[in-house]
Amino acid sequence: MAMKRKPAPTLGKKKEQVNKKAIIWASSVFGVIVIAVAVLLIING
Repeated sequence: MAMKRKPAPTLGKKKEQVNKKAIIWASSVFGVIVIAVAVLLIING
């Protein structure tokens, strides 16, 4: 009897996609914070 091995690679791809989305979210939030701090420094400066 052959065991199905297809679910394992799909789970790996899903994990990679989740990691990519998490990296994109973290970088976008960090970028927004940096822009906000820069704007505040320009306003106060």
